[in-house]
Amino acid sequence: RYEQREDFAVVIQPFFRNTLLPLDSTGKPDMSFFAADCFHFSVRGYAEMAMALWNNMLEPVGEKQTYNNFTHDRSKLKCPSPDKPFLFTRRNSGFGDLGLSLKKTVPYWAVIVTAVAGVLVGSL
Repeated sequence: RYEQREDFAVVIQPFFRNTLLPLDSTGKPDMSFFAADCFHFSVRGYAEMAMALWNNMLEPVGEKQTYNNFTHDRSKLKCPSPDKPFLFTRRNSGFGDLGLSLKKTVPYWAVIVTAVAGVLVGSL
């Protein structure tokens, strides 16, 4: 939808895709990353997620880290480089001129017909 735009981009940041639960020194879940409800992140957890998101935005598309190592180390923060002082998108990562099209190739009615046919065949 936005592939041809030069002033706007949507980029998936996969830093949380393969993240494992952080463990403490005894091998149990490190609860310092979670709030009292054990579901939401604590300040420390949000700080880790913010660093991972920032680092992901500074990595080219196709080379983005898909995990967060929860080291609580500020030195792992990446900075823009002088030769690439921007957030990476598909276009500036080298995927902008491949002629990739995200246009719909299946008419909407074909999906409806297929779904109805599947229900009929399944019920028989």
